[in-house]
Amino acid sequence: MSDPLLAVENVSVAFGGVQALSDVSLEVRNGEILALIGPNGAGKTTLFNVISGVLRPDAGQVHFAGRAIVGWAPHRIARAGIARTYQIVRPFGRLSVVDNVAVGALVHARSIGQARNDARDIVTFVGLETYADRPASSLTLTQRKRLEVARALALRPRLLLLDEVMAGLTPTEMDGMAEFVLRLSERGIAAVAGIEHVMRLVMRISHRIVVLDAGRRIAEGDPAAIQADPAVIEAYLGAPLGRGD
Repeated sequence: MSDPLLAVENVSVAFGGVQALSDVSLEVRNGEILALIGPNGAGKTTLFNVISGVLRPDAGQVHFAGRAIVGWAPHRIARAGIARTYQIVRPFGRLSVVDNVAVGALVHARSIGQARNDARDIVTFVGLETYADRPASSLTLTQRKRLEVARALALRPRLLLLDEVMAGLTPTEMDGMAEFVLRLSERGIAAVAGIEHVMRLVMRISHRIVVLDAGRRIAEGDPAAIQADPAVIEAYLGAPLGRGD
């Protein structure tokens, strides 16, 4: 088996007296979709902040493509191949959809023209081509979430961190987003999807699942194993994971 693309090793983070992450480890391989699940406050966003360089852990290490990246600035990590989305989507409202994406594409493009061309290709991939020249402020929440992913893809990542990408969407919109995440894997992009309680979609899109609860990893495995894990069922208030959201 090949070495993991991402390896998080025994990461711990505390904010004052609150232990946000405690000795958390996980691995992600090329093209894999890893669902990172847990209730609100489980530590998913904190872990994303550690991986993307926004936050330095109190203990532990993160390796990406064989290199230790704890202590790297976020822009260096982004250039190395890790991109992320955020729970609260804040596009440049007055800029067009294409130009929002072109801002990220400038990291690799040789000119503004090339950045815009690359951006149009990405906008088409995420299904926003009809809105390409409209201001981002005119988009719905679902469309803004797709734009957020498009801006991350403009960095040409090998790994994409999707922070609560399903939050605020209707069931139909969630289904569409799930299909979109699967398409990322088909393009060879690995993804870690942080999801709260949309278990029906977690089972559908993920190759593996890591479960966090109160900052600790309580389970890891394929969807079938997680669905039957007593610790996971208890953490989710006794609700069988295959039923409902």
